[in-house]
Amino acid sequence: MGIPEGNEAELAAKFEALFPHLDERQRRLAIGAEARLLGHGGIRVVARAAGVREGTVSRGVSELESGEAPLGRVRRSGGGRKRAVDLNLGLRPALLALVEPDVRGDPMSPLRWTTKSTRQLAAELTRQGHRVSADTVAAVLREEGFSLQGNAKTVEGAQHPDRDAQFRYINGQAKDFQAAGDPVISVDTKKKELVGNYKNAGHQWRRKGDPVRVRTHDFPDADPGKAIPYGIYDLTTDAGWVNVGTDHDTAAFAVASVRRWWHAVGRDTYLRSHRLLITADAGGSNGYRTRAWKFELAALAVQTGLEITVCHFPPGTSKCNRIEHRLFSHITMNWRGRPLTSHEVIVNSIAATTTRTGLTVRAELDTAIYKTGVRISDGQLNALPLSRHDWHGDWNYTLHPQEHRRDGVTPIPPQNEAGPGRDWLTHPALTGIPPEQWNSLVTELAAARAAQREADLQQRRGGDRQKTPAAGLYTGRRPGLTLVDRLLATILYQRFKLPQVVIAPLFTVTAVTLNRAISQTRRLLHDTGHAIEPAETQLATLDDLTDLITHLGIPKPEIKSASY
Repeated sequence: MGIPEGNEAELAAKFEALFPHLDERQRRLAIGAEARLLGHGGIRVVARAAGVREGTVSRGVSELESGEAPLGRVRRSGGGRKRAVDLNLGLRPALLALVEPDVRGDPMSPLRWTTKSTRQLAAELTRQGHRVSADTVAAVLREEGFSLQGNAKTVEGAQHPDRDAQFRYINGQAKDFQAAGDPVISVDTKKKELVGNYKNAGHQWRRKGDPVRVRTHDFPDADPGKAIPYGIYDLTTDAGWVNVGTDHDTAAFAVASVRRWWHAVGRDTYLRSHRLLITADAGGSNGYRTRAWKFELAALAVQTGLEITVCHFPPGTSKCNRIEHRLFSHITMNWRGRPLTSHEVIVNSIAATTTRTGLTVRAELDTAIYKTGVRISDGQLNALPLSRHDWHGDWNYTLHPQEHRRDGVTPIPPQNEAGPGRDWLTHPALTGIPPEQWNSLVTELAAARAAQREADLQQRRGGDRQKTPAAGLYTGRRPGLTLVDRLLATILYQRFKLPQVVIAPLFTVTAVTLNRAISQTRRLLHDTGHAIEPAETQLATLDDLTDLITHLGIPKPEIKSASY
């Protein structure tokens, strides 16, 4: 009995409506069931109606007649196309060799010095004979435990051996001040910010597709310039003060910020206090090596009557400064994603910073001009009423409210005379030069030394000086050796062959400094046509020098033994 002609059309309509809702195996079983119902010739009819091969219909019939339990999946286990890593056993190790060249592969891998994106990895693997796509590379990397990761700031570098002990010392000082009701503040300069319509990191809620339009490039604009937020964080009251400067981040600006905080907030909060503890980083405008920082703090101590103690964090530990986590981080989060278009926006954004723990912040704009390149001489530094603590006096010190000579400008030391206590070295019996010749030699060398020094400075500057030095005054660091000292040291070295390490204590300098001075003086003598004649007596120690001056009848001075 044949199959009615209308059945094929009915089956085609049924399959067209049903197949989009079935998976591959379900479709195969459905057409197999229809073919069994139709009997002989049903496979061919169903195949035409479903638009599949007759073999597919036959397979569906066989699966139905096998009596197996439902698989619970579309394909049998092991079915489908094999994975690339299974077909190519060398693919996985080749990929790992590229992403881990230091451990598993060649350190000269072509991708060692490039960004290892999945596309670049796939291209390099294909070049090596492992044809693979970027998606497959990503899948294999995930299987091996890889993921896209940024850098983690955890490596601090070499640590000072007294790092932890300094932290304990700072903590002890802070507790003592707080117990006595005295202020403890943490200070630092926040990152300088460009003022204008520049991109600011972060995001803020806005209408979709309507971001704030900012400049493409962050080239600084002379007007309105930049903002330099200098922060003071009061550890006891959990309050911040930010002085927003517009000029330069100098030591004078740092101390001016502390001064403005004290007059605006500090003295009213701590009415009975006569002490102030400042914790600061090791570098920058408030670093422990910055002479101007100490010089300006001494002036602040006199103005306020405060005894100012400063404790610096060890080098390389600026992230441990409390102000970074209690103040600056919250300011950054508060103005994230917002262009800092003016100083007013910056000041208001800082002042609006709050936290759930009760942080309050005040901010003011500082438009003062702060001179750069200010140098503090040894005389100025030594005149400061500064006492160093027994523990790391370079990091911990106290400035007392005592008057001191603020100008500290020392006249140029007389270059044609020996330093204090060294006149005996100019005796003709030691120098081998008569007094009249000695004076003319010193005069001639003085002019040559001035030209030599200016030439050295010009070479270091890379050009002529831009400012005229003050007449008759030495505004930089006071030289440790006069011209005559340099000549005397050279005579002792060349005339008596006295070692430089032995000569150095006579002039209270290091052997390195003395070596440089002798080298420069020997060049001056050569250029001016003078020669130092060697003496018959050769000396090796200071005791030998003492015996010689005794023999020559020169008044015996107090000669210190070598300590360098």
